Amino acid sequence: MNTRDSDVAPASDEAQNEVVELCAELIRFDTSNPTHNERACADWVVDRLAEAGIASELVESAPGRANVIARITGRDSGRGALLVHGHLDVVPADPAEWRVPPFSGQIHDGYLWGRGAIDMKDTVAVMLATARHCARTGTRPSRDLVLAFLADEEAGGKFGAHWLVEHRPELFTGVTEAIGEGGGFSFALDDTRRLYPIENAQRGMAWMELTATGRAGHGSSPNDENAVTDLAESLTRIGRHTFPIRLIEPVRALLEEAARLYRVEFDEEDIKGTLERLGPVSEFMQVVLRNSANPTMFSAGYQTNVIPGKATARIDGRFLPGHEQELIETIDKLLLPSVKREWINHDIAMETSFEGPLVDAMCAAVRAEDPDGHPVPYCNPGGTDAKAFTKLNIRCFGFKGLKLPHDLDYGRLFHGVDERVPLEGLRFGVRVMTRLWQTC
Repeated sequence: MNTRDSDVAPASDEAQNEVVELCAELIRFDTSNPTHNERACADWVVDRLAEAGIASELVESAPGRANVIARITGRDSGRGALLVHGHLDVVPADPAEWRVPPFSGQIHDGYLWGRGAIDMKDTVAVMLATARHCARTGTRPSRDLVLAFLADEEAGGKFGAHWLVEHRPELFTGVTEAIGEGGGFSFALDDTRRLYPIENAQRGMAWMELTATGRAGHGSSPNDENAVTDLAESLTRIGRHTFPIRLIEPVRALLEEAARLYRVEFDEEDIKGTLERLGPVSEFMQVVLRNSANPTMFSAGYQTNVIPGKATARIDGRFLPGHEQELIETIDKLLLPSVKREWINHDIAMETSFEGPLVDAMCAAVRAEDPDGHPVPYCNPGGTDAKAFTKLNIRCFGFKGLKLPHDLDYGRLFHGVDERVPLEGLRFGVRVMTRLWQTC
């Protein structure tokens, strides 16, 4: 069903104002994963939906690990439903490192500060504000919506999306497409123009533990079977290795559009030269040009004068769609014979085409609210709950609708210190989401 722009009911001032307070309240729930759970925050979400007359179901996958699911009937229930999902948990924050208490939800200088402000209680607040606005005003989405407020995303979704897909798949009956985190934020090209990368691909996850075994002995004696040495050498090989560039379609499309807007040549045979001509886009895209593997943890020994017989380490590996085997084979070649690997977390890469009515609606919603915005395909370098929903044959995208000041380094705020979201960015999100729900 196509909806003309003149038929779209705009977001109310009430919705645009309340999204800020909703987000502040969400931040004040300490849902740090794994030290705290989501139950109190989930109960609050249920209450905010109920206030607007929206029924929901709270589902615990384990004590305290709470998910909330709500279904909103659209104008055309004969079409596949759209899943709109966000997670309630956040990564921990050390108050000593922050300028404001990380769970205070304080407002300063046009920003709302706190852990989760952009990952991703901002989007949860936009979901709530938009749903409440639609219920208050009788504004119906173009098709059925399933809203999912999820647990445990920051630790892989074992108690959230993956658990629901495995144990409660009926909650997503009829869903054909989904939007969640990982895209739809603005990226400044210059002082006036912005890209809006819309995620239609994700790198896969290959977290592994490496174990080196050797000959235990006295620390003062020569030992050519030292597990610590073998593991350290293997980690150095991996950490220093640069994978080759693999230009997948979403990355190519973004670079081509950036080159067009900058009026510079896009040369696939000289990607390095092309990137040099693309200014800030170059740094932004480096992480999705290739596979990666980074050593992150190392453990060995118990006394200085004892050579241990075993040493362990962990690697954060990520692979582009279609290039998983390259990552695995490369890691195996870089390991010394005494070092073995096993999976800690192994999850899929994903990619879908950048076309169709939902894509058109996302692009149109951005352009309507930001005429200087340019939506483009995007590959998320990390992973989200979308990986779980693809198991139900749901076509997944990342789209939040967030306009950012040109001087804000959005990427560094993820899991970082002094996380914050611009107040106007939250209001912009409600305007975009309200428009999208009516046209999707």
